[in-house]
Amino acid sequence: MSGLRVLPAWRHGQERWYVLGADGGTVAWYDRDSARVNLIGEHREEDVLRALGPFLTGHVTVGPPPLPTPAEMTRLALHPDDDLAPNRPGEALHIALEREAPPARRLRSDARHRALTAERAVGGALEELEGAGWRVLHSVPLPGGARIHHLLIGPGGLFCVAALAVRRRRVRIADPMVTVGRGRPAPLLRTLRSDAGRASFALTAEVRPVLALAGTGAADLGVAAPPRDVRVLRDGDLASLARLGGQLKPADVEALHALARDRHTWRRV
Repeated sequence: MSGLRVLPAWRHGQERWYVLGADGGTVAWYDRDSARVNLIGEHREEDVLRALGPFLTGHVTVGPPPLPTPAEMTRLALHPDDDLAPNRPGEALHIALEREAPPARRLRSDARHRALTAERAVGGALEELEGAGWRVLHSVPLPGGARIHHLLIGPGGLFCVAALAVRRRRVRIADPMVTVGRGRPAPLLRTLRSDAGRASFALTAEVRPVLALAGTGAADLGVAAPPRDVRVLRDGDLASLARLGGQLKPADVEALHALARDRHTWRRV
């Protein structure tokens, strides 16, 4: 017996099957999309192919792992504390709520809890685009305490996405003011444009603003006039961004994602 076991995983929206040795170390992995088996040690090729047999489809190539790209080298050089890629949707809100631990009876009335729910919904919808060649970062910190809820990078360009909780409440947009329910109007579109402009400066590339209305099943949306250069989308319509293309090549997407995930990139904007 070879002592190898196979575990499935997803990485950047792609299906992978990892072959692990008896000590838990990775011996090889199979990328279904590229139909390639990457071997850490060629001396175990027969055992690896035997273990992967039930999972292989069609013709596959076998060989050593490809050399890392410049974007991957940048990622590997990052200190874990400076890497924004592991951030969950609403990471800053997660941390704030965990530190303060408000009483359970006050949880529903805490506006941050509603905002966190919105960011989770929008972030989850954006992460579903990764299979189409997009990358997304969450809760990107900006100097002064501001943050970008979600930064989307892909074939259609770059987007600064702000999540707004509006479930079962009426929304009125009169650029730059946004009114939710009976709340006071707030210049959310002005803030969103500012965040997108700061992101454009940091990444030296155009970043377009998107306002994502989360939990909009019963929301009544009224727009006085289409906002200038800002997309307003319901969370269920975010998948439409995947149809955009012709702006960035895959290598450009990876390079911009590597730059954007570095916390130092955002410290002077």
